[in-house]
Amino acid sequence: MNDQMQPLDVESVISGRDDKERSELRLWLRLLSTVNLIAGAIRRNLRQNFRVTLPQFDLLAQLEREPAGLRLSELSQRMMVTNGNLTGLVDKLESQGLVVRERSSSDRRAIHVRLTRKGASLFSVMAKAHEAWLAQMMADLPGPARKSLMRDLQTLKSSVRDADID
Repeated sequence: MNDQMQPLDVESVISGRDDKERSELRLWLRLLSTVNLIAGAIRRNLRQNFRVTLPQFDLLAQLEREPAGLRLSELSQRMMVTNGNLTGLVDKLESQGLVVRERSSSDRRAIHVRLTRKGASLFSVMAKAHEAWLAQMMADLPGPARKSLMRDLQTLKSSVRDADID
């Protein structure tokens, strides 16, 4: 554990309250603050160790799963980003020689993006580091607690999906 003083987030500020009626709010804030802590650490490590951003890493991860590549529209959907944002990510990775754009042989209007050998090689190293960082961050959570948390989060995820909120 880091001995440095950690900045307070909203969840930390209200966590000492014994307010049973706000348990949903406290849970939401705890989930959000945990995700933000993990994402922040991953972002810093990717930037320091590999000079890539988390969105660039995510794009490479999508392409690693699809050796033949993906259409820009498919990438956009999978990553839940606009085509404009995706274009900038692809431009940067292409300039580094990590991905290549290719016209589809079946639809000349469609552009596919795929990893280059250099991109695949770098992603393999980054993925191993990413996995190690996650393992280190979650080291204090025993296996049975992880399994229980996974089950509970699946229940929560289903509840959120089933909620009829507009």
